[in-house]
Amino acid sequence: EGLRLHTPAMSRTANFALIGAGGVGRALVEMILSSRDHHASTYGLWLNACLVADSSGALVAPSLSDAKLRDAMKAKEDGRRFNEMNSTEVVARESGQSAADFLLSLVNNLGADTIIVDCTATDDTVPALKRALESGKRVVCANKKPFSGTQATYDALVGTPARHMHRVRHESTVGAGLPVIAALQRLSAAHDPVSRVAGTFSGTLGYVMTGLQQGRPFSEIVLEAKGLGYTEPDPRDDLGGVDVARKALIIARGMGWRLEMADVSVTPLYPDEFAKLSVDEFMQRLPELDASFKEKSAAAAAKGEALRYAATVEGGKLTVGPASVPLTSPLGSLAGTDNLVEFYTKWYPESPLVVRGAGAGAGTTAAGILADMVELSFAATSA
Repeated sequence: EGLRLHTPAMSRTANFALIGAGGVGRALVEMILSSRDHHASTYGLWLNACLVADSSGALVAPSLSDAKLRDAMKAKEDGRRFNEMNSTEVVARESGQSAADFLLSLVNNLGADTIIVDCTATDDTVPALKRALESGKRVVCANKKPFSGTQATYDALVGTPARHMHRVRHESTVGAGLPVIAALQRLSAAHDPVSRVAGTFSGTLGYVMTGLQQGRPFSEIVLEAKGLGYTEPDPRDDLGGVDVARKALIIARGMGWRLEMADVSVTPLYPDEFAKLSVDEFMQRLPELDASFKEKSAAAAAKGEALRYAATVEGGKLTVGPASVPLTSPLGSLAGTDNLVEFYTKWYPESPLVVRGAGAGAGTTAAGILADMVELSFAATSA
């Protein structure tokens, strides 16, 4: 007789409120809708949307239908704002009301069992997230800003390790959907002290470093990356390393370190004088850096190493910048736009625990958020 799969009855409804309906938010909604049958048959779970919001307004109802969610996401994709939608569920932000106050007012009116999902890229959500946790709600974030802001804000959000596990999840703040935070939490739970973390957290900078390893001019690689849409409109937003520093800071804080962004040593891939240039001037002057990068790349190759733009957390210091690493190491073997994190611990002293894979993209980021939502749906909320 063949094996019979156990199919649980629909036993749990988890209410969620989505803040932010950009690329990641829309990908998350589509993923939730396409996973209905899987969540029902595997977990007996229904993820029920009670709010979706942008900075202009929100759709609010005890249960927003899947059809209504699709309409809302289509409107956003077409460039419309929620306050422009013709729907009885729309609550518009009042004239003169700040985005932070508007989001806070929305969260205040939600039930205590709601999971607040932050898919924005702004710190306007911080007051709402704090209030949510104060009132017993749960939080899932892809937004790095709240967790890489001040130490005081991080403490207010994360709190104790028990709260971190049961009421706050932010896997997608580091490495999109890669289980970096999950790995760190499991090491902590096993009392396996982390002595060193090294990682690459930028697909854009990974692409640049791979090009240098292939002997290509730095300026040519950056120009190509910009043309492919791998960089921000101003490539300095990537080449400056600040986004990498934010992610590394989140990991360091997850290890129990207490430090601010100003404590992170960041070395950009351009000199200080280039920071004052216009974007066009910056791109025109990039060839001036080619010789220096060619020399550094050749020096690394001569030692059996390669340049990587890496973050290192070790010995009380957090450094971010170009580093020469052995080709035989996990970081040295990395190519293209993948992200990679090495954890060196008591039980992984020489051969590190490695998490590697696509570290960017709306789909992979949404997958990390959705996994956090499902896990929090079953987590105890008393912590």
